[in-house]
Amino acid sequence: PSKNKYNPHNQTTMSNTVPTSRTFSPSDAKGGCEIVPAKTALVMIEFQNEFAKEGGKLHPAVKPVMESNGMLANSVAVCEAARAKGCKVIMAPISFADDASDNPNKGLGILAGCAGDKLFTAGTWNADFCDEMKPKEGDLVVTGKKGLDAFPGTDLESLLTANGIETVVLGGFLTNCCVESTMRTAYEKGFNVVTLTDCTAATSEAGQAGATEGTYGMFSQPMKKDEFIAKLE
Repeated sequence: PSKNKYNPHNQTTMSNTVPTSRTFSPSDAKGGCEIVPAKTALVMIEFQNEFAKEGGKLHPAVKPVMESNGMLANSVAVCEAARAKGCKVIMAPISFADDASDNPNKGLGILAGCAGDKLFTAGTWNADFCDEMKPKEGDLVVTGKKGLDAFPGTDLESLLTANGIETVVLGGFLTNCCVESTMRTAYEKGFNVVTLTDCTAATSEAGQAGATEGTYGMFSQPMKKDEFIAKLE
């Protein structure tokens, strides 16, 4: 008989097997687990001048939401509180070569806009961390982020696993793009996922609400920063 023929007696259980695309096996997935500071990482996405500061090319688009929810001050405060409680803070910047040769999909969508408008060009002020969110001693910085999701092509997963992280807490830009993409992947990989709704910004209030009041609840525990800080006590 063909060696490829289905035989139910030859099937192995997947409950304790980790598929290559996932971090945890189904039986060990962390969704809904207790938030333990030593096993928690804040992954703060693209707190760079291009978005966060006057003079950044994308700042005018996100400024209204930033001002309405106070996301920058909230993000500074939640990182400070998390560090004090023993959480890991991981910054996830994005940057591109001046000629966009490292842009992974520069002919379509938002990445086409990054290429056409020369956004987040490596080595420029625009790609630098904003002063308020520069990494501090003990923080980690993701390398290799060229796309929207902070996992593909980067060392994020290895940073998380090397530090024994079970809960991934997300904030940054854009609420419904890079933060949401990273949220979905963290969820699929088996992490417990928290999204900080008042530490994110989109280019419109409608976009902000659509994510924070809609899709975030499908893949994470959405909460405001004060609620998260209270869980660290």
